[in-house]
Amino acid sequence: MANHGLIEFDAVLAIARRGSFRAAAQELGLSTTALSNLIGKLERRLGVRLFNRTTRSVSLTDAGRTFVDQVGPAVRTLHDAMGAARSQQETPSGTLRINAFATGAREVLGPLLLKFLRRYPQVHIDLVTEGRIVDIVAEGFDLGLRSADLVPSDMIAIPVGPPRRFAVVASPDYFKTNGKPRVPPDLLRHACLRIRLPNGTLHRWQFEKNGRPVQIDVQGPITLDEASLSRIAVLHHVGIGYFMESDVLEDVEAGRLVRVLEDWTPLLAPLCLYYPGRRNHSAAFKALIDMAHGRGHDK
Repeated sequence: MANHGLIEFDAVLAIARRGSFRAAAQELGLSTTALSNLIGKLERRLGVRLFNRTTRSVSLTDAGRTFVDQVGPAVRTLHDAMGAARSQQETPSGTLRINAFATGAREVLGPLLLKFLRRYPQVHIDLVTEGRIVDIVAEGFDLGLRSADLVPSDMIAIPVGPPRRFAVVASPDYFKTNGKPRVPPDLLRHACLRIRLPNGTLHRWQFEKNGRPVQIDVQGPITLDEASLSRIAVLHHVGIGYFMESDVLEDVEAGRLVRVLEDWTPLLAPLCLYYPGRRNHSAAFKALIDMAHGRGHDK
């Protein structure tokens, strides 16, 4: 009790409620002498006496009565707030703010975040997706989600999600009409969906085989900045698109899209949840980290 920062106010309220220094001291887990010294220091700091004390009785002064009337509700509010904060250290609850890029968010939403919410229904996840890389501490986020090679060096990173790679795809009708590229330079003879990056530049399609990197500045009828729009375009036979594999895997498996140049798209750095190494994380935060590590237990 004596270490929670409200002890002086609790002491005044306990004495007023009990009408006795001895009974109040027992309630607070203090000695009578320690309680008397505590009240004496508070009275000296305030410059007024709060209690009239004799060997037989204790009563509030007028200043003490005003003090109790004003302080009592505030102390109850503070105790309630402290209790709520402590409860988040015990039971996963409250809000977790996560910053991610859209494709990464789609990759972990089902297998990690929605699974987490089903297990901990008192937790709310505020997931913000954007292309730019932000300072998650300065922007008020609990965690970030980025490719491992983009995680700041002073952060703790946990790999999450399946292996990642790019996929080059188009509709069966497009390839039936135009043929398939066999090597990346063949793309220069095809209609391709250009990709605009968050900083406004156009993305050069990245390939690698046998340690040999290749960048292709593709050309085509449309430039887009969101994978879901590009997917619609390739499904409408507009041209060849360049995606994260996870964004089009179901379409490839269903035959709606056909994949090419697969041997030129090696595995990429894994996705990572990352966070600063500060202490006193909430129970919700710890539970999500445990699940990301694979330490969670299925119900």
